[in-house]
Amino acid sequence: MALGITAEKQPELFNRVGRKLNISEERVRQVITLLDDGNTVPFIARYRKELTGGLDEVELRGIQESWTYLQNLENRKEEVIRLIEEQGKLTDELKGKLVKATKLQEVEDLYRPYKQKKRTRATIAKEKGLEPLAEWLLNEGKENPEEIASTFISEEKEVSTIEDALQGAKDIIAEWISDDAEARKWIRAKTFQHGTLQTKVKSEEDDPKKIFEMYYDYQEGIAKIVPHRVLAINRGEKEGVVKASVVTPFDTIYEYLRKKLIREQQGDCVSIMEETIEDAYKRLIQPSVEREIRKELTEVAEDQAIHIFSENLKHLLLQPPLKGKRVLGLDPAYRTGCKLAVVDDTGKMLHVSVIYPTPPRSEVEKSKEIVKKLISEFDIEMIAIGNGTASRESEQFVAEVINEVESEVVYLIVNEAGASVYSASDLAREEFPSLQVEERSAVSIARRVQDPLAELVKIDPKSVGVGQYQHDVSQKKLNDQLTFVVETAVNQVGVNVNTASVSLLQYVAGLSKSVASNIVKKRDEEGKFTSRVQLKKVPRLGAKTYEQCIGFLRIMEGKQPLDQTEIHPESYNVTKALLVQIGCDPKDIGSDKLVQALSSLSVKVTAQTLEIGEPTLKDIIKSLQKPGRDPRDDLAKPLLKTDVLKMEDLEKGMELEGTVRNVVDFGAFVDIGVKQDGLVHISKLTNRFVKNPMDVVHVGQVVTVWVDSVDLQRERIALTMLQPS
Repeated sequence: MALGITAEKQPELFNRVGRKLNISEERVRQVITLLDDGNTVPFIARYRKELTGGLDEVELRGIQESWTYLQNLENRKEEVIRLIEEQGKLTDELKGKLVKATKLQEVEDLYRPYKQKKRTRATIAKEKGLEPLAEWLLNEGKENPEEIASTFISEEKEVSTIEDALQGAKDIIAEWISDDAEARKWIRAKTFQHGTLQTKVKSEEDDPKKIFEMYYDYQEGIAKIVPHRVLAINRGEKEGVVKASVVTPFDTIYEYLRKKLIREQQGDCVSIMEETIEDAYKRLIQPSVEREIRKELTEVAEDQAIHIFSENLKHLLLQPPLKGKRVLGLDPAYRTGCKLAVVDDTGKMLHVSVIYPTPPRSEVEKSKEIVKKLISEFDIEMIAIGNGTASRESEQFVAEVINEVESEVVYLIVNEAGASVYSASDLAREEFPSLQVEERSAVSIARRVQDPLAELVKIDPKSVGVGQYQHDVSQKKLNDQLTFVVETAVNQVGVNVNTASVSLLQYVAGLSKSVASNIVKKRDEEGKFTSRVQLKKVPRLGAKTYEQCIGFLRIMEGKQPLDQTEIHPESYNVTKALLVQIGCDPKDIGSDKLVQALSSLSVKVTAQTLEIGEPTLKDIIKSLQKPGRDPRDDLAKPLLKTDVLKMEDLEKGMELEGTVRNVVDFGAFVDIGVKQDGLVHISKLTNRFVKNPMDVVHVGQVVTVWVDSVDLQRERIALTMLQPS
C-alpha cells in the first residue's frame, strides 16, 4: 500500500473507487489485494473471477488507475502537511481541509500560499516591511489610507513615497487574493461554465492547405467544446497558424471578488481595493486559471483520442485470421516495382520476387505471367495487396490476373500501416537478413491476412494507422494504454508457445521481453515444448511468472491434452475429477461424447461437489468442449474480392460493401475498394442519435453503405449507412 494510505484509511478509499466506477467496495478490495500480491490484470480477469465477480480487463485497469491516483493524492497530502508544518503555519483547520481534499488540484490550491515562490512583487514588498499596511487595507481600512501609508515611508527600505507604500501593499494583497483556494476554485468553475475558447489567425502563410481555416476566427463555449477540436486548436497553435485564448466572464468574477473582499472599507480605500482586485485577477489569477483550464481540456481530449485509438487498435488486432491459406503478398509501388512474397499456411516464406505492372515501366503482360506461374506453382488461394502507393493500380492488375486463371483465387486489400516500420526494424532484419526492406513488407502484408495479431505485435502500436491526433497527446499515456490493449488482445486469444515469436510472447501476462527471448532460445536449442511443465526450466521464469503466464501458453499435440486449453494447471486436478465424474479422460476433450456429457451437467451442483467456483467451472467446461478455440473465429471474416471498382464508377445511391478502416470522433472511414476511403459522418451512421461512432461501428467491420456524394477533384467520397428511401 502507499505510504500515505494507512490501514484505517483503506476502507474509505476502496469505497471511493467503488462509487466512482460503480463496483462494490469488496470487489475493489479484492482487486487491490490481488494486484499488490503481484498478479497481472489478464491473470486476474481470467483466473480469479470468483474474487472479482467476473470483472473484465478494462474494469480491472480502471480500479488500478483510480487506486494509483489515490495513492499519489494521499502521498502528496502527507508531503504538503509536512512542508507547511515545517514552516510552523499548519493549523487544525488547514490540516482538516487537506485531509478531506479529493483532488490533487484542491491540495495544490491549499498549498499555494505556503509554496516557496520566486521573488515576486509581493515578496519584495514584504521585504520592505509593507505587510502590516496590506493587512490594514484588507481588514480595517476605512479612511485616510495615505495617512497610514505615510508612516511606512523609509529611505533605508526604498519606500520613498506614499504611492510606493500603497503600491507595495496592493501587490501583497493581490498575491493573497490569488492564493485564496476557495476563490480560485469558484473562479475556475465559473470560467469553465461561462468562458469561451477563442482562436484568431496568427500566420495564414503557415497553413497553405487551409487545414486550420475554420479556426482563423472561431470561438466556442469551454463547457461544450468537443475533444477533437481542442486537439486541432492545440496543433494549430503549435504550428504557429492560430493563437488561442480563454475569454472569461470578467464582470461576474470581479463582482464576486468585490463582495468577498470589500466589506467595511470606505472612501479612498474602496477604490484602492477595487484596483487591487482587478490587478489580482488580470495579472495573477486569470493567466493561471487559463493555463489550468487549457490543461484540463487537453487532458480530457487526450484521454478521448487515446480511447479512440485503443478501441480501433483492439478491433484491428482481433480481426479474424484466415487460417490454412497459402497467400501471395503484394507490396505495391511505381518506380521500384511491386514486391511479391509467397507464404505457406503456417506463415513460412517460400518465395520473393518483383514485378513492374505499374508506371513508369508498365510491364503488364510480363508481370501477369510471373503471378500466374506463382499461383500455379504454390497453389495460391489468396492475394493480399497493401493499401499504400499504387495500391489501386495493383488491384486492377490483380483483378485482371484472377479473371484469366482457372483456379479459384480471391484478393483483399490489407491495411499496410506500419509494414514499412517493421520492415526496417532490427526484428525484421533478424527474421529476414537476406531480404530487402520492401520484400519484408510483402511478407508482413501476407502474414497479416493469416494471423493479424501475431504480425501486428511486431510493430509499434502507434504506427498501425488507426488513431486520431496520436502525435498530439501524452506519449507515455498513449504507450501505456496501447500496451495494455495489445496485452489484453494477446492473452484473450492465447499463444502457441511452439510457434510464437518473441514479439508475441512478450505480451503474455507476466512475461518480459528477456524471458520471452529465453523461451524462444530454449525452444531453438532443445526442440518443441511437449508440456507446460517444461517451461519451469526456462531461465528467469520463476514460480510467480509461471503462475501468471502459463494459462495463456498453449502446447498443441503435447503429452498432456489439457495443455492445449485455457485451463490453468492449478485447476488440472479438479478438471480430471470432473472428467472422471462424466466417464471421460483428457484424451476425450473436444469429442462429441465429452461435449454431450458436459452439456447435461448442472453447473451449480457440480461446482459444489468439486468445491470450485461456478465461473471457473464454466470456463473449464467451455475449454473442454472447444479446446484451442480462437475467440476471433466468431467474428465476421474480411471482405474478399475478385473484381475492382474505380472512383469514376461511383454514383449517388449506389449500394456497396466496405471495410471500416478507421473510426474517429466525427464518423468512420470505410474502404469501398476505390482509391480513396469514404467518410460516413456520425449523422449518417444510423437513424438514432449517436454520441460516439464506436457505439455503431468498429475497425475491421464489414458494412453496407450507400454513396452520398463524390468529389473527384478533391478525391472525397461521402457515404451513408442510412438506406435511401
